[in-house]
Amino acid sequence: MKLIFATQNIGKAKEVKAIFANTSIEIVSLYDLGNNIDIEEHGSTFSENAFIKAKTVYDIYREPVLADDSGLSIDQLDGRPGVYSARYAAENCTYEDNNLKVINELKELPEPHKAKFISCAVFYDGKNKIETFGELHGRMIMEQRGKNGFGYDPIFIPDGYEKTISEFEFEEKNRISHRAMSFNLLKEKLFDL
Repeated sequence: MKLIFATQNIGKAKEVKAIFANTSIEIVSLYDLGNNIDIEEHGSTFSENAFIKAKTVYDIYREPVLADDSGLSIDQLDGRPGVYSARYAAENCTYEDNNLKVINELKELPEPHKAKFISCAVFYDGKNKIETFGELHGRMIMEQRGKNGFGYDPIFIPDGYEKTISEFEFEEKNRISHRAMSFNLLKEKLFDL
């Protein structure tokens, strides 16, 4: 079975393709299809935004779709950046811009800066909708470390570790990440359909 993954993010696509490797499911991203559609994420939750992406892509291709919405929730910032994680510093900002904004907002607050990554994964085929969640708890640090990963990975240390997600090897990250949790749960449910 082929599933379209509603993302242009090469890093996300690589992670999800690895999760579905060695199964009968082939993952094809919008990037692979050369489709650069701009999907407006106007939901107020990760769940709403994930379904907006899934339905939009399903309506274009009429094929089963996977989508996710994920982000960072920082306790001391009342859950921000939340659903605005990708564009926290501004529309069309860079990962660096977002990281610097978070560091700036946290620098006057006492440590530890507890946070969690949240992922909502959705499958939609026009009639069936399956939704799963994953969370990775940890803390924010005030300097960027590591070259792997993307987004807030260089300033996030998972509980039980002393290195940032950006200092993890790809396979190690894909075992513990919020996205791995949500998509592994989704994979199990897909085989129950």
